[in-house]
Amino acid sequence: MPSNPLQTRIKMIQSKLSLPQTGLYDVATVSELEKLLGTSGSSSNLQQRKMNIQKKLGFTGRDVDGIFGVNTTTRIEMFVDERIPPLPKGASMIVSKNSLQLVLESEISSKAMYNSRYKFPTWPHGSSGITIGIGYDLGYTTPAQFERDWRALLGDARFNKLKPAVGKKGEPARNALSASVKSVEIPYEDALEVFYTASVPVYARTAAKAYPGIELLPPDAQGALLSLVYNRGASLTGATRTEMKNIVQWVKAKNLDRIASEIISMKRLWAGKPNMRGLLLRRDKEAALVRNAQYYMKPQDYIFA
Repeated sequence: MPSNPLQTRIKMIQSKLSLPQTGLYDVATVSELEKLLGTSGSSSNLQQRKMNIQKKLGFTGRDVDGIFGVNTTTRIEMFVDERIPPLPKGASMIVSKNSLQLVLESEISSKAMYNSRYKFPTWPHGSSGITIGIGYDLGYTTPAQFERDWRALLGDARFNKLKPAVGKKGEPARNALSASVKSVEIPYEDALEVFYTASVPVYARTAAKAYPGIELLPPDAQGALLSLVYNRGASLTGATRTEMKNIVQWVKAKNLDRIASEIISMKRLWAGKPNMRGLLLRRDKEAALVRNAQYYMKPQDYIFA
């Protein structure tokens, strides 16, 4: 007698999970799905454990019934198949909303903190340029790009005050932070608009160019590398860029553990330096996103960048 078609599909799932191919959603298969999805396996009731898995896969209401039929199996197949949606024309990456939230929190912490510390131009330190909005560094943009991104929002008066600072880094940028420049207030809503409509697409394109194949990684991993490039730029040359360069080969190999390890390794650059706790924590969070990244995500949890 030929096997049940659903059993054939379950066996394929078990094969991808390196489990015995019983064709049944047995305890071993449910346990492995729990581990991958991050659901609690504390319940001894197999039905309840299956219901928890369904919730994690996005089922709601009466669909959370603990019955692993064709509907649930389809979601599980999507999860284990390591497939993500094709990029629409003009997009460079698929990033999770969680990873973009990491960028926002790392750059400004919160809206309240933005209004307290970042709504006026600052010069962070070192080789930075004058920074406005959500980590928008005037030292590393061009006059044309600055005009496209900000002129309509700032208006002529504020735009012209900031324009002379474009392209200046380090001490020249520090010297350009005059009282006139410091007086330019940028509302949070304007900063957020530029972040989503200009900065994210530009950095996504930059990250994709630096790391070929990045668009094939899980959305959390793509977003973590976007955060890295947003913070450090995309240069792969020099002694301080060893880990950045190493990541290229691990992206091609889709080796998430090695990518995460390289991100952790680059913390050596700031170890023992004062006022770097936030940066070190950012690397830890990026690495965790990569190491725990999963291919299956609900559509509302990722965006095309």
